[in-house]
Amino acid sequence: MRSKLFVPGTQPQRFATALASGADAVSFDLEDAVPADAKAEARAQVAAFVHSVAAHATPAWLIVRCNAPGTTEFERDVAAIAGSAARWLNLPKIHSAEQLRAAVEQIERAEAGAGAAQPMQLLVNIETPKALRCAAEIALAHPRIAALQLGLGDLFEPAAIRRDDLASVHAAMFALRLAAAEAGVAAIDGAWPGLDDADGFMAEARLARALGFAGKSCIHPKQIAWAHAVFAPGADELAFARRVIDAAAVAQAEGRGAFVVDGRMIDTPYLHRARALLAAAASTTPTSE
Repeated sequence: MRSKLFVPGTQPQRFATALASGADAVSFDLEDAVPADAKAEARAQVAAFVHSVAAHATPAWLIVRCNAPGTTEFERDVAAIAGSAARWLNLPKIHSAEQLRAAVEQIERAEAGAGAAQPMQLLVNIETPKALRCAAEIALAHPRIAALQLGLGDLFEPAAIRRDDLASVHAAMFALRLAAAEAGVAAIDGAWPGLDDADGFMAEARLARALGFAGKSCIHPKQIAWAHAVFAPGADELAFARRVIDAAAVAQAEGRGAFVVDGRMIDTPYLHRARALLAAAASTTPTSE
């Protein structure tokens, strides 16, 4: 998931366009992008779309960002999209494992009521100081959790932390990435607010990629190409990964657990990384052409 494009739930005229944008995932937003007096209308529009034939046929990964657990809007959101083509539910404002598990109980009830054949996995936002401190506990709270997403706007702005200070961004990303790694789930970077600021977007994206994030959120279609440019593995990386795989086969036949490729010692963690890199490249080939 190199790119995840947000589309406001209040703009149904953009839904089909978003699916055709080339983004690896499309996230229909019922939370921040929707004012309080438009929640019901946005929910109905998103629900109609994610239950549609077009939504079920798309190769894009469909996500719905619902309203915060514990609110009436959350219950209504989950009931409306249960059993749809949405593969992930994006949970905002999560700050504890207990809150997460309570939300899962509500989701399970909604899916049972809808007769859902496939349970939704969870993309959990980490966007408060407490959430970042408890990120590993949250990530380990339930097997439905597929990824953590960093929300730097919500995390930094109330604390007056400057986002153009990449040292601060690195600290937050590093903490979230290790929490995700402990739980064995993916880490997704949040959105960059500058619609026309390619340099800012890509600087933050490069930092995220260096820390092992899977991709970055986008708030405009033009940012999709920027995300793909950063998160697509380079030809040199893929060639090295193939040499690692080839050398591993020889080493295994000779009964060796460690071996050398291009002057570098390679053992199990590096082999796993090479396999993951090649698998990711293969899975994203259709959307990068």
